[in-house]
Amino acid sequence: MRAAVVTEPQATPVCAEFPDPEPLPGRSPLRLVGAGLHHVVRGVASGRHYGSSGVYPLVPGVDAVARTEDGRLVYTGLARSPWGTMAELMVTPFEVDLPAGADPLAVAAGMNPAMSGWMPLAARRREAGDIGTVLVLGATGMSGGLAVRAALSLGAKQVIAAGRDREALEPLGDLGAVTVPLTADRDDRVAALAAAIAENPPALVLDFVWGPVAEAAFTALGRAGTHEPVEYVQIGSLAGDEASLPAALLRGGRVRISGSGMGSVSKEQIIAELPEILARFGDGTFVAPHTPYPLSRVGEAWAHEGRTRAVVVPD
Repeated sequence: MRAAVVTEPQATPVCAEFPDPEPLPGRSPLRLVGAGLHHVVRGVASGRHYGSSGVYPLVPGVDAVARTEDGRLVYTGLARSPWGTMAELMVTPFEVDLPAGADPLAVAAGMNPAMSGWMPLAARRREAGDIGTVLVLGATGMSGGLAVRAALSLGAKQVIAAGRDREALEPLGDLGAVTVPLTADRDDRVAALAAAIAENPPALVLDFVWGPVAEAAFTALGRAGTHEPVEYVQIGSLAGDEASLPAALLRGGRVRISGSGMGSVSKEQIIAELPEILARFGDGTFVAPHTPYPLSRVGEAWAHEGRTRAVVVPD
């Protein structure tokens, strides 16, 4: 079969022949419709991600929209390494039918980033009964923006959307979120977050950026001095892999810090939530701007930048 193939760490994938995927009992091969080029895809393929197998050559891709033998459009993923989803054929352990009205390529572009925020929100709903006020750090990226939409759709009391891209914050404000523009200056970031937190103390923080933005949030939370419990969930690290955590924040308030990702959420938990997430693509709650690239141009897709998500499609 034709597939995107990565031959070594840090290499740009090329379109080449690759062995067909090994069969799984009771699972028929699926045909590619679209596979999103997410941050995790690049990380795993390069060997930098904690979920990397280190085995090369490999086919990148963690999820996809595909077509079954009987013609149904399904969302799928979790192909067995070294096979990924950026290939003409894939064999996967699950499939979920797309709802009516869902754009297949928007689903391919948006499901992975949507899941990253949805999972801690769903866990909060199960554990506490309600979500309360949510602070989203990195709200102007696709994952963060979808998390804002998810929190609003799940009945959050208030959603604070913080990010550096003022233009991307505007539509989130139109949806009802409190928007907080962040600058490159640390003191300005702290002041902006502290002011927003003082007016709307968060019960849940979803952090898609980490690094210095997280440090500013820690300072702002410490200044707020809230005695209500705060669940701080680390999801992404686009601003930096490390952040300094002040001990006084943990001793002086009821702050619990945890992570949400491929290693901390079970496959069973993820799959159970997929129909509800997909439904929001069907009804228009979730949007995911995307740019398609045929499999033969996967190298161009790998270099794609901008507000849209690259999606690899068949030639």
